[in-house]
Amino acid sequence: MGISDLIASFLRESLEEAKNGVLEVQRSDLAQRFNCVPSQINYVMSTRFSPERGYIVESRRGGNGYIRITRVQVDRQTLLMHVINSLGEPIDLPSARAILGNLVQSGALEENLGRALLAAVGDQALGAVPREKRDNVRADIMKQVLILQV
Repeated sequence: MGISDLIASFLRESLEEAKNGVLEVQRSDLAQRFNCVPSQINYVMSTRFSPERGYIVESRRGGNGYIRITRVQVDRQTLLMHVINSLGEPIDLPSARAILGNLVQSGALEENLGRALLAAVGDQALGAVPREKRDNVRADIMKQVLILQV
């Protein structure tokens, strides 16, 4: 089991024990506990505790910085709207792959549609688009297809 898995497991267990489904932790305390850099904690937050997986993460940086994780149950439409609104103007292929994978895993998108959309926003499909514009076009395609699913 890798360090990311250990951190995620610890946070999930702590969240189950937390009152009201809300866990507040210090990023520096977690990094020290798992003997890792704070960016490893950020990675776990963005990949394992995303809205598509049913979590809202609030973060405050600095000396008294914290991470607040809230477990939420949202309906499919709310989840899709949150993802649409959180998509940046540019989105790189690894991020698109992660978002679509999370949406499929959560049941918000059917697997066939997730695979089709991933193919549509892949570098092969966007081969005629100049590299410096691909991430913007990728984001536009994803937003439009996801809007149709709401």
